Amino acid sequence: MKFVAKKMATGALAVAMLGWGAISAQAQELNFFTIGTGGTAYTYYPVGGVIANAISRPPGSRPCEEGGSCGVEGLIASAVSSRGSVDNINSILSGLRNSGFAQSDVAYWAYTGTGTMKDSEPATKLRSIAALFEEHIHLVVLDKSGIKSVADLKGKRVSLDEPGSGTYVDANLILEANGLGLSDVTAEALKGNAAAEALRNGKIDAFFVVAGYPTGSLVELASADDINLVPIDGAAAKALTDKYGFFSQSDIPAGAYEGVDKTSTVAVGAQWYTSADQDEELIYQITKALWNDQSRKLLDVGHAKGKTITLETALSGLGVPMHAGAERFYKEAGVLK
Repeated sequence: MKFVAKKMATGALAVAMLGWGAISAQAQELNFFTIGTGGTAYTYYPVGGVIANAISRPPGSRPCEEGGSCGVEGLIASAVSSRGSVDNINSILSGLRNSGFAQSDVAYWAYTGTGTMKDSEPATKLRSIAALFEEHIHLVVLDKSGIKSVADLKGKRVSLDEPGSGTYVDANLILEANGLGLSDVTAEALKGNAAAEALRNGKIDAFFVVAGYPTGSLVELASADDINLVPIDGAAAKALTDKYGFFSQSDIPAGAYEGVDKTSTVAVGAQWYTSADQDEELIYQITKALWNDQSRKLLDVGHAKGKTITLETALSGLGVPMHAGAERFYKEAGVLK
């Protein structure tokens, strides 16, 4: 009996060891990949969540053809809230994050060490994965404020967002184009719901947001109070778009936010970046997963901006070189000649 018991115990141990080996092998297949986004109340974060879901395929997932995940085998991607474009680029370059979203203007200036980044070393290892969607510059005020133009911001309390954000960069450029500077306003650094709440409570008079419409915090704000979007147009906007090719004049349509009419403003591209140090095969597989049919379905239903994220526009306005892995995919797909 002792011999049998010992034999059974040995067999159980062998099975356990085999099971542990299988678990260990499975664990070794895991690959984590982060996407730096923005504030949770804006567009980057929810879109990042949709894309992270689309490109993920954890070990043990059901096969794609059986209704399971159609992402990259063994990949677990996550959308990480951040301060925005500048923060994401810095985090990519430092290795803190694997990838991130950024405005095309901010990324180009970072890559070349020009424009607003002229005092920084060129971020030569920055690489593009895809152009995603168009972002519009929102200048938000209460309807009762009497603020009708950018010039009316003089002497007002204005939130420009946090210094690590693309909004902060663009807000300063818009003030400058309209003959204003930081000394002409009382600048605050509020983000998302905090900015909306401060506006409602009279702690600020206006705030800037660069995001794809409709953005969540503004939808909530417009449903709770009467707001307006101040136009960013005319000679100042033309000077801005003439000087910086990444900007374009574009409208936020009527009804994007409750009670707000069509507003002429300036737009910039939201794009997805990574580092040249990221593995070529991994970025190839991620790019391929982004544009498969299952991801298309997720993008179409995951966010209002999802339908505008298309393979046909994936290379539009890229001012930073593509990652070698992404480039390989676009050549295979016939998008890049």
